[in-house]
Amino acid sequence: MAYIEPAPIKDKENPLESMMERFNIAAEKLGLSDEVYNVLKNPAKQVIVSLPITMDNGKIQVFEGIRVIHSNILGPAKGGIRFAPDVHIDEVRALAAWMTWKCAVVDIPYGGGKGGVRCNPREMSSGEIERLVRAYTMAMIDVFGPDKDIPAPDMGTGPREMAWLMDEYSKAKGMTVSSVVTGKPLVLGGSLGRTEATGRGVMVSALAAMQKLKINPFQATCAVQGFGNVGSWAARLLEERGLKIVSISDHTGAFYNEKGINIVEAIEYRDANGGNLEGFKGGDKMENAADLLTLDVDVLVPAAVEDVITIHNVNDIKAKLIVEGANGPTSAKADAIINEKGIMAVPDILANAGGVTVSYFEWVQNRLGYKWTADRVNRRSDRIMKDAFDMVYQTSLKYDVPMRIAAYIVAIDKVAKTYTYRGGF
Repeated sequence: MAYIEPAPIKDKENPLESMMERFNIAAEKLGLSDEVYNVLKNPAKQVIVSLPITMDNGKIQVFEGIRVIHSNILGPAKGGIRFAPDVHIDEVRALAAWMTWKCAVVDIPYGGGKGGVRCNPREMSSGEIERLVRAYTMAMIDVFGPDKDIPAPDMGTGPREMAWLMDEYSKAKGMTVSSVVTGKPLVLGGSLGRTEATGRGVMVSALAAMQKLKINPFQATCAVQGFGNVGSWAARLLEERGLKIVSISDHTGAFYNEKGINIVEAIEYRDANGGNLEGFKGGDKMENAADLLTLDVDVLVPAAVEDVITIHNVNDIKAKLIVEGANGPTSAKADAIINEKGIMAVPDILANAGGVTVSYFEWVQNRLGYKWTADRVNRRSDRIMKDAFDMVYQTSLKYDVPMRIAAYIVAIDKVAKTYTYRGGF
């Protein structure tokens, strides 16, 4: 069932509108024609489904599932599936578009897609989640495909859920189709290096930016908001390269230690504590977790959720460098103030593209039927991320624009040229 947005978007702070404001600025800089602008602006496909699931108590509960394909101009759509109670169509549309630009920035032959199911996986049993994943897969059986739309994990999902998705899709096709999804367990065709890939990309982007800003990693302090897969790996890898991580946080609170938090100990504590930092003794718990964003540090890594840096707190940010591990952590209205303050912000579509880069490697390996070593995966991923950073940085100098707009210019220019070469519609 195709979904048509029933009315204009009124909330200028929602993630779709934030993405569109940046898109519009870059499109104007590039002088896009009306035809190309309208094609790149609008999603290619939007699907909403109802998923009736038998819960453990025997009752039927109906969940809403969404899949948006923003673009397939560069290749098959690529994007995660998030399970969260606040999933909505605007968020998924924004994330799908971000995936288009993210893939284009790092020069990967994918378009952008995204999916989600409105649920709270923290309150569901493993069996309930499995039934939901399998129902969602069957509902999207004509959408997904190794050459059409390749899902991956996102918030609330992981290798376990991708294994169920691959199995359900494979059963429907009558053969094993490992390349239909990425982020799988290693034994099912997952790639070495995939787990840490997004956080590793954040690390590479941060070090490249620090080099431009002449910040010595061994004398730098850093705060990381969000201690899930991306935030914890980014913190660990940055710590290994000399940075002092003075603050970390998750949904249970923020912790501060001016002498530096031992990230390996924090990860071990989280893993032994049900995935939460609650009760962590390696730092003092901050009264207000949001104050992490305004700490006096050299590097700030927002790696939690969208719209945490807004017009309400941006004036208090003291970091010299922001490296966005999350998708859309900075609202469009806060951008101008960040630029006025002279803070370099490495945008999400560049900084967290390490994940989709290694997802692409996983897809390639599945198609080849051959596994790469972890060293090869990391070496190739680091090179792609560094080259992408350099391209965006040079574009920012060429057009005299911030890094975020430069990233959009690089991405939109690539997709627009490809659309034109393909002959349009």
